[in-house]
Amino acid sequence: MTSRFAGLAALVAALLVTGCFTQEPSRSETSATPIKLDNVDWKFHGNDRGETRFAELSQINTNNVDQLSLAWSVDLPANRGQEATPLVVDGVMYSTSAWNHVFAIDAATGSILWQYDPQVPKAVVVKACCGPVNRGVAHADGVLYTGTLDGRLLAMNAQDGSLLWSVNTVDSDDQYTITGAPRVFKDKVFIGNGGAEYGVRGYLSAYDTQTGELIWRFYTVPGNAGDPTGVEPVAAQRATWSGQFWRFGGGGTVWDSMALDTETDTLYFGVGNGSPWNPNIRTQGEGDNWFLSSIVAVDANSGEYRWHYQTTPMEAWDFTATQHIILADLVLNGVQRSVLMQAPKNGFFYVLDRHSGELLSAEPIVPVNWASHVDMATGRPVVNDDAKYWITEKPTLVTPSWMGAHNWHPMSLDTENGVVYIPTQETAFPYFAEDDQQPTSLAVNLGVDTKAATFPDDSGIINQIKSATKGFLLAWDVANSKPLWKVEYPGAWNGGTLSTAGQLVFQGSAAGYLYAYHAATGERLWEFPTQTGVVAPPVTYSVNGQQYVTVSAGWGGIFPLMTGPLAQDSAGEDASNTSRLLTFTLSGDAELPAKIEISKALPDTTLLELDESRVAAGAATFDRFCVNCHGAGAVGGGVVPDLRYSSTILSLDTWNAILSHGALKDRGMVAYSEELSEDDIQSIREYIIERNQQARAEGKVIKYGL
Repeated sequence: MTSRFAGLAALVAALLVTGCFTQEPSRSETSATPIKLDNVDWKFHGNDRGETRFAELSQINTNNVDQLSLAWSVDLPANRGQEATPLVVDGVMYSTSAWNHVFAIDAATGSILWQYDPQVPKAVVVKACCGPVNRGVAHADGVLYTGTLDGRLLAMNAQDGSLLWSVNTVDSDDQYTITGAPRVFKDKVFIGNGGAEYGVRGYLSAYDTQTGELIWRFYTVPGNAGDPTGVEPVAAQRATWSGQFWRFGGGGTVWDSMALDTETDTLYFGVGNGSPWNPNIRTQGEGDNWFLSSIVAVDANSGEYRWHYQTTPMEAWDFTATQHIILADLVLNGVQRSVLMQAPKNGFFYVLDRHSGELLSAEPIVPVNWASHVDMATGRPVVNDDAKYWITEKPTLVTPSWMGAHNWHPMSLDTENGVVYIPTQETAFPYFAEDDQQPTSLAVNLGVDTKAATFPDDSGIINQIKSATKGFLLAWDVANSKPLWKVEYPGAWNGGTLSTAGQLVFQGSAAGYLYAYHAATGERLWEFPTQTGVVAPPVTYSVNGQQYVTVSAGWGGIFPLMTGPLAQDSAGEDASNTSRLLTFTLSGDAELPAKIEISKALPDTTLLELDESRVAAGAATFDRFCVNCHGAGAVGGGVVPDLRYSSTILSLDTWNAILSHGALKDRGMVAYSEELSEDDIQSIREYIIERNQQARAEGKVIKYGL
């Protein structure tokens, strides 16, 4: 262990004895009376405009959910991360899969009515931190709207899938992507983008639903003099930034959450992290940096700024506020309040007055050590000095980590009882500041040493960080700001949740199951093996009086792609992916095909000689350019092939053909000849060979799955 990380093991061990919540689960029981409704749709991304993900359906309930069985399944065309929320409108399901394929499916039978492939170039995936994922479509007046990984917004005829219009929402020369689902309100469709770690400037756009014409744009971070501006409050925003932040884009991408208050025509959206993470580089360590890590409220018609609440001023830890936003009317302290709720990455659960932005509560849902609390008088977190790694200039173990206490996986609200069900995780990361970096086109730029993420050569620290990484389903009592119950999983990165009037909570797991829990107690009532990790949220609907539950199953996202060994604890050593849409009902009689296990032997590299200095250089280059696609330590996390098992490392000519000349660019592996020298490329190969030899020394011979 190098001296600069000395003591980290003790810091991690300290986290392990930090308690979370020990309160006994609530045992209150409410019997649900089954109802039969001929057709109940799931029309919006969160089922309603307030994104509650609560369904007034109880045909499937606590008394009979153990009879739930598979009604139908549809194989998806790419075995990558599946994150879509399907919509159901008039008995037709509309969904997307990885690489932006769009489907229309008979929601009762699973018959595919039509499908559309927008032909996204595979090389675009190099711009995507988290793989070619997509979270779904929006529907209005017979038209579907969806974003593509390469930055397009498409409008399609919902009846036959024909393209009505397409508009490019980004500068294709920059490192923008779209992974989120659009929202539609009146005559406008709203879409954001991703790419903060690659040095872009975030914004949200509103387009005309009929023509695709840009109506307004709200930039979440300021630009340089002469850069375009939108409807944002430019002067007030600019006053919170310092230095030449525009050299690095600034970040602040709006890559997921939105919600709409149709009574006041207010659009709420969540804003992401800064670029780079390190505020010394980004903004000379000064200012709050509006609107990073903020919930922003604007007039949905004009984009005019109304208010914002910044969950993490001067964001420095990748604590995005792009996580799911829920709107509801709840009784708090005896008063009926119109509220907005969010559990962003930073570990606190926030309740705001959605009309004024007033902070009503902010309590931790996991152990938090970067801040002692949120000051209710100022609304600001009280940041602990030890967490300011850009000042301390030493490794600082922070919890939650950049993976967050709650990531993008949607939570749901039991609107009858005021309980939110949150996919929660306890994580830690040792932040260590790096010197100034010049952004390059194909590398992440964080200003933080990513080697601290995994320590692939130090099994002791790996094992301790693994022990500090946990996943939970948490039931949170909003009115009393406290947990009701929680269910622990083998690891982090479990799926989004669905709540129903049948007193049920549904959630998929990284380990490859879909579960149903009793909403009042957390008792597990039903499970189904999905043959792959589930990260997407389930939905429910009714067709011809029959209630169904659907989930998009497919393991992926940034956690397995980047963390490697940690992801294997969540999904299993031999995690693999067979992506499908899975639909269940009380009278289902379908079965999944037997899971196919594919084995791959380690190539023998024992006769290849290595240069220790090349290996060390290769590890550093790999961490900057390759880790977010190929995983820490080149493991792959069960999403992409494990490079330790790749025969390409046996031949220098083959290796150069791929990395220098783009021999596999049509599969997403672009050429790096402009970013990396021949020596850089050779050093990466030697690092992968060393990882291969380490695997052999550990007794690994054959890998199942990918």
